[in-house]
Amino acid sequence: MNDAGYPYEGPGELRAAIEQALSSVVDPEVAMNIVDVGLVYGVAVRGGKVDVQVTMTSAACPVADVIVDDIEQALDAALPPELLIQSTGLGARMVARTHERHRPPLHGVVRRRRSPSALLLVLLLAGALLAGLLGGLLRLGVGPAAPADWLGRGALHHAALMICAFMGSVIGVERAVAAKRRAAWSAPFASAPAGPALLLGSPVAGAWLLVVAALVFVAVNVAVVRRQNAPHTLALLAGACAWLAGNLLYALGRDSGAVLPWWFAFPVLTIAAERLEMTRLMRRRPGTRASLYLLLAALVLGAAASAGWPRAGGAVYGIALLLLALWLLVFDIARRTVAAGGLARYMAVCLLGGYAWLVVAGIAWAATALGLPARDAALHALGLGFIVSMMMGHAPVILPAVARIKLLFGPRFYLPLAALHLSLLVRLVFGVADLGWRAHGGLANALAIALFAATVAGAALAWRHRYPS
Repeated sequence: MNDAGYPYEGPGELRAAIEQALSSVVDPEVAMNIVDVGLVYGVAVRGGKVDVQVTMTSAACPVADVIVDDIEQALDAALPPELLIQSTGLGARMVARTHERHRPPLHGVVRRRRSPSALLLVLLLAGALLAGLLGGLLRLGVGPAAPADWLGRGALHHAALMICAFMGSVIGVERAVAAKRRAAWSAPFASAPAGPALLLGSPVAGAWLLVVAALVFVAVNVAVVRRQNAPHTLALLAGACAWLAGNLLYALGRDSGAVLPWWFAFPVLTIAAERLEMTRLMRRRPGTRASLYLLLAALVLGAAASAGWPRAGGAVYGIALLLLALWLLVFDIARRTVAAGGLARYMAVCLLGGYAWLVVAGIAWAATALGLPARDAALHALGLGFIVSMMMGHAPVILPAVARIKLLFGPRFYLPLAALHLSLLVRLVFGVADLGWRAHGGLANALAIALFAATVAGAALAWRHRYPS
């Protein structure tokens, strides 16, 4: 065992260079290098090869390949060119790959030919997002007085497009990358085409495509649990089951009061599971995990009760959201990483801002269930303030993992984030008494999301410009 905390076997003159290279690879979400996080389990140099044993903390982690890329690049720059670098994984959470060094060192952009199916999936996701945003604006009165049929259907199926065809497909892609199984891609390739089906006037086909997608997604998460039976993977499975429940109710023609709690429970449980896994790096107080399990159980109970007892179910659901927000604000690692710099701070700001909106969503959801006019605040503080903030925060890390496109992070990422939060304040504060302000806020919400997409595209181009090789 060396000073870095992992076994080392090999020439002494290479040890310092290897330790320094591995310590330079940082997990951006926790603002710690992979050695301190405990991802490196051993290094052996023998037979002209450097074998680095690494493990991911979660079987559902989609950024494993990105971290391995960073390991290989760091070692590439630090070691003699004749050594072959091999990253070997441990157990079910492994990444195993040999890095051929018969070419210049990588500079981050991994150029792979995009398959037609991948391009089709990207177009379907972009179409679902665009149609969902335009449909949402039409619901606010922003748009043509006589909209095209597809746009009218976009307004009618706004929630299905945003939560299922877009967000559900994105989460499905993320899980497929982590699972590393071709069959796992069946989930997003079923949910993404549901968008065109809904827009072209085939709601039954679209709804049942979503059911098929959710069934596959549940199976993928069962496989993840079998690889790693842990509290956070079980919570991810619960989120998949919530999506299946919502899609089944939607396909069976149930109203939004029965469907939406399940649909929103899907990303909420997914986010809670991912944050639970991160708490391993924080000092846990007694009862921390147990309290989270109770909150998530209450959320599921509220969703289930909302169909038959909307008043009681909605109140329980809203209180569960509120208490979950408080749990995250107290125990999440973002409280520590917000003091870091760069990408880690940006992610923490996104997370903490999202948790603040989750407080608003919980209060508004319970208030709506009790008969107060807070529905818009309940739905969009949750959907935009919380969930989209999470997506903005994780995009700079997740996108390189799933699309193999590197982003050059910079302060410009804060601009669409600020625009989202400010426009949501306008919508939910000034829009309470004035529908015009609500419409203006909704339009600004959509523009903030468009600005974020443009920022991501610009960051990708900036990386390619800086590292053209």
